Amino acid sequence: MRYGAIDLHARYSQIRIIDSDGGVLREQRVTTTPERLVAVFASFGPMRIVLESGTESAWVADALEGAGHEVVVADPNFAPMYGEFHRRVKTDTRDVAALAEANRRGWYRPAYRRSTAQRAVMRSLRARRQLVQMRSGTISVLRALLRQCGYRVGSGATSRLVARLDQMVLPPALRATVAPLRRVLEVLTAEIADMDKCLVAHAHQDSVVQRLQTVPGVGPIVALTFRAFVDNVSRFQHAGQVSSAIGLVPREDSSGERRHRGHISKAGPGELRSLLVQAAWSTWRARRSYHLREWATRLAARRGKRVAVVALARRLSRVLFAIWRDASVFDASPAAV
Repeated sequence: MRYGAIDLHARYSQIRIIDSDGGVLREQRVTTTPERLVAVFASFGPMRIVLESGTESAWVADALEGAGHEVVVADPNFAPMYGEFHRRVKTDTRDVAALAEANRRGWYRPAYRRSTAQRAVMRSLRARRQLVQMRSGTISVLRALLRQCGYRVGSGATSRLVARLDQMVLPPALRATVAPLRRVLEVLTAEIADMDKCLVAHAHQDSVVQRLQTVPGVGPIVALTFRAFVDNVSRFQHAGQVSSAIGLVPREDSSGERRHRGHISKAGPGELRSLLVQAAWSTWRARRSYHLREWATRLAARRGKRVAVVALARRLSRVLFAIWRDASVFDASPAAV
């Protein structure tokens, strides 16, 4: 049997093919394109190929699987994968040699690969997030420029900020200064609105997302982000694993009789974690979430609001997982929360 490995990079990648005894059959540097990667393995027939999880790994795996190979996208944090190689000397040649040997001996841990559909949703959500961040940055600069001259834009919905700006009486010079920012805000707001329409339409077509939105404070963006991250609910055995994967569980350093728990781990996707915290604030204010609100209020009295809202976000992640797993909807009764 033959075993392949790829040390993947954006422009050029290092490949290595070995036989069942570890003998090197081919090792070379190739351009990172679907055609070149498929061609370099083609003459050796179908084989198992290992590459590390990363930005480029999804499309590379799809291309090689389409050519008949078995592809393993490996978790780069799995230490035994580099067990016989000292990482103090790091080169592409040494890395690909370690990957090839790990492939031959089975010293790897496959990373989870999301479905094509959910990868597409994550790309749309990421594009929307970038637009929102650009708009927030533009608004901050705009407000600062106005404040330097003694003016303030009235509070209200972000989507209506341009309209509120147009109603202000500003000196001609200042209006000319902020005019480019106004035009940028107008374009960004329109683009975000268009993306929101597409995402909401997609949410209406997904029964899982519809059920997730029955939780107070959880809208289409939060539900879609959670759906895309989890992808397959059966890959988690219990709700606590989901909270841990999102990074909402406390760090822990315990041994023997000593137990120390610190701040949350912040592992996993920061965007989803942030959205769940925002959803927690909304849940806290929602009338329909009476028992969740009461639970968070009691915790806030002991530990403070910031701790309570993060704890509520963690609880929301578990509620969302349970709703998905059980194909149910949110139940606001005391026994359910």
